[in-house]
Amino acid sequence: MVGRNQEIPVVLYQIRVVLQESEPLIWRRILVRSDLTFRSLHGVLQEVMGWTNSHLHQFMFNKKSYGRPDPDGELDTLDDSKVRLEEIIRGKGHCFTYEYDFGDSWDHYLTVEKVLPLEENKPSVLCLAGARACPPEDVGGMGGYENFLEAIKNPDHPEHQELLHWVGEVFDPEAFDLNYINKRLQRFSRRPRPKALA
Repeated sequence: MVGRNQEIPVVLYQIRVVLQESEPLIWRRILVRSDLTFRSLHGVLQEVMGWTNSHLHQFMFNKKSYGRPDPDGELDTLDDSKVRLEEIIRGKGHCFTYEYDFGDSWDHYLTVEKVLPLEENKPSVLCLAGARACPPEDVGGMGGYENFLEAIKNPDHPEHQELLHWVGEVFDPEAFDLNYINKRLQRFSRRPRPKALA
């Protein structure tokens, strides 16, 4: 791994995030700094997708898993808080996966669409676009989500009232609020570091 003291220039990655098996697609387009750790990217993905960070996660690259290390040592997981994006991502076109909740197994496919210069006075973490709401936590994966949507749309469904109550009485699968997401992302944004004087 490359040390930061070797001065890799910090850039922005424009990444498209797609929730696998969603139909129609649930997706986001984000900008993130190249010097973020993968643990920080996990936090960004939780915010932009709408998850609640209640479950385990992992990033997968070349059959290697990056996430929270297993305290029992049974899983061979590398610590994602010690690896920066620039150490793994090789530029435009690089693809990788992010899994959230090993029970429901929400798989996200991430594609680096662009590599952009870091601009002063511009947010360094931003959601640019997206579509559709994130499924509720613990709904049972994509199959469970499809059953959930069917039930809440049909007042005659035997689980209609129960599931509506469980989700908080209202759920709009088409909802997507870009401004709200970007307000939540402000905690990840930071200004570019000043260049060291010669």
